[in-house]
Amino acid sequence: MLTYHLKPHDQQPLYEQLYHAVRADIMSGALPGGTRLPSKRQLAANLRVSQITVETAYGQLAAEGYIASAPRRGYFVQEQLAVPVSEPQEPFAPPLPPISASEETYPYDFRTDFVDNGCFPFSTWARLSRSVLSEYSSALLRATDPCGAAELREEIVRYLHDFRGINVSPDNILIGAGSEYLMHLVIQLLGRDRVYALENPGYRKLYQIFAVNGVTVRPTPLDKHGLRADALAASDASVVYLTPSHHFPLGTVMTAARRLEILRWASEAPDRYIIEDDYDSEFRYASRPIPALGELDRTGRVVYVNTFAKSLAPGLRIGYLVLPNALMARYRERFSRYLSTVPSFDQHTLAAFMHTGGFERHISRSRKVYQARRDALMAALDRELVDLPHEVSRSEAGLHLLLHMRNGMLEHELIERAKASGVRVYPLSAYYTPPVKPPRATLVLGYAGLTEQQIDEAAKRLKQAWTK
Repeated sequence: MLTYHLKPHDQQPLYEQLYHAVRADIMSGALPGGTRLPSKRQLAANLRVSQITVETAYGQLAAEGYIASAPRRGYFVQEQLAVPVSEPQEPFAPPLPPISASEETYPYDFRTDFVDNGCFPFSTWARLSRSVLSEYSSALLRATDPCGAAELREEIVRYLHDFRGINVSPDNILIGAGSEYLMHLVIQLLGRDRVYALENPGYRKLYQIFAVNGVTVRPTPLDKHGLRADALAASDASVVYLTPSHHFPLGTVMTAARRLEILRWASEAPDRYIIEDDYDSEFRYASRPIPALGELDRTGRVVYVNTFAKSLAPGLRIGYLVLPNALMARYRERFSRYLSTVPSFDQHTLAAFMHTGGFERHISRSRKVYQARRDALMAALDRELVDLPHEVSRSEAGLHLLLHMRNGMLEHELIERAKASGVRVYPLSAYYTPPVKPPRATLVLGYAGLTEQQIDEAAKRLKQAWTK
């Protein structure tokens, strides 16, 4: 029987303590693959906690792929879960331009690059801005450390520890002006003579960034567990770019076993790296955020990338890298004379926002708003399209979902009819490289920029447009 010493008066909830304890035993091999776990009733009785505590912990472990349930048999540890052992620290044709909305405007636009400006904490931001001007005054006009303001890097370190389980030093943080700039910088650090594996389908602007840098890329397919490790191993790539916590645009959450396969791939040859883009990890609605690859990395092979574009606003142009020691040393050696690409004033304001708890409160409010819109969109589509064969992806995270239509129309027919009714929708097929003819018509719908009332009206228009 599993026995753990849980602390009922600890700040960390009991279910989280139990989750971390079981997960640690799985990762260390103390609970090998195939092991049957005690029933919720048995474990609850042994640990003297409620069955709800055990059920919640098991649910999170199952959501992350550490365990699986078998009907009438219970929970079992997944196979092949072991962290890699620590160690000392043909060219592709240029892709098509990235997907972007046309200059035409529509009353209802399901773009994926929108956030709700109404969620932005303008009054708090204005108050903190005045405080920063008063406190730092002329110091804001001086050049900032090439890695960014120390105060902001320290706040990011605290955030990563508390909410993503990543333990790093401020010395490993690099602040930059958005994801595009940061990706250009990563390519310079890793080298243009490498082969990079990119998710396919994936973020089209990313393909453009790699093409501009003249590097060789390998579009790599996914399955239901995430990027296929066998396809990566069969390629000649030495760097792989991933969105493991919530793939864009498929919405796939990479399982724990697949994450460890990718980490093993990186550890099997010198100078292999993983670029982990955690672009919308704050918006997970049904369970705790999925642990980042950076949390599992023990060999210094993960370059962690994130921005405040989804969590605050894309116009702020603030993002950051978490660089392994070797790459940070390389950055300091090559780019120490570079100035920070983010204004000092903006960095100090964001640092103050995070330090006072404003960022955490903002995320909590925004998560509720976007979850309500996600639920409204799924309900509206099921209600209005009830007579049209369709399937809605029941995404538990992010700011978009997929709509699979089976009413006999092709993607371009669905899109053109929707546009004629004032609704803009986007094809999944265009996110593939090269673009493919999909086996079924699938649309990518971003819902962050529409209110619940607008969502309802848009669904009604789609019903009219798609009914033959």
